Amino acid sequence: MTTKIITSSGKKKTAIARATVKKGNGRVRINKKPLDIFDPEFARLKILEAVMLAGDAAEDVDIDVVVKGGGIIGQANAARTAIARGIVDWTSDTDLKDTYMAYDRNLLVNDSRQKETKKFGGPGARAKYQKSYR
Repeated sequence: MTTKIITSSGKKKTAIARATVKKGNGRVRINKKPLDIFDPEFARLKILEAVMLAGDAAEDVDIDVVVKGGGIIGQANAARTAIARGIVDWTSDTDLKDTYMAYDRNLLVNDSRQKETKKFGGPGARAKYQKSYR
């Protein structure tokens, strides 16, 4: 007997999350750590949004997420995107997809914005060094 396994991914800045969704009893793990004890709390609540909106659909699946790169909030946003995509693929439910889109489009669509590269003649992407005439 083959078991159904869905893999999905999410990105935010330089953070990349890969989620594995399989039949289970509602456990969510981020980097092998249960979501209940994930810190900081703001990141936990951000990730929890994707699970809470799914309702009963998330109660019969186990979700394992591996997140690399970026900072804390970037990783949280990447993880929630991966989780939401995985649940939508698992259920094949268009109503759930519409619910996610109405709540926050970034639950299903990666945020493509990246840091602008530094240019010569200044300390950053747009700022220039001061010029003195005397």
